[in-house]
Amino acid sequence: MEKKLEVEIQVIIHATEDSEKIFDSFKEMFFLEKADFAVQSLQGHYENPISLVNAKIKKKKAGGFVKNLIANIPKKEIDEIIEDLENRCDGSGLFLRISKQSLVEGKIEPAGDDPIKIRIYTPIYSQKEIIRTYSQLLTSTI
Repeated sequence: MEKKLEVEIQVIIHATEDSEKIFDSFKEMFFLEKADFAVQSLQGHYENPISLVNAKIKKKKAGGFVKNLIANIPKKEIDEIIEDLENRCDGSGLFLRISKQSLVEGKIEPAGDDPIKIRIYTPIYSQKEIIRTYSQLLTSTI
């Protein structure tokens, strides 16, 4: 599956947040370099600077990312994600939201507000296969 695996990451970094801590955390936990990300500078409601950070990784690098992601998600959270797969999948993608703060602390936790958005994609042509494919992905190492 590794050859067809893609991961998209999106992070919004506000002016009050230290972007280097976030990039360092991606490097430590997922072996992603700052150069793997595209950074777009935007302005918020009150003209405060915001950085929209995106990465798209494929194949072996995506497989390593997913393996490290799953290894760092507590089993209880994995079980909850599997139970909710129908709501987390769209097309052939699995959508996850993790906390920026927990990433900086070296942990993976679900996020509500201001998350790191992750889309894991592999071509799946049958709706029936989506749940099975992502359940297997979440319960095994690639």
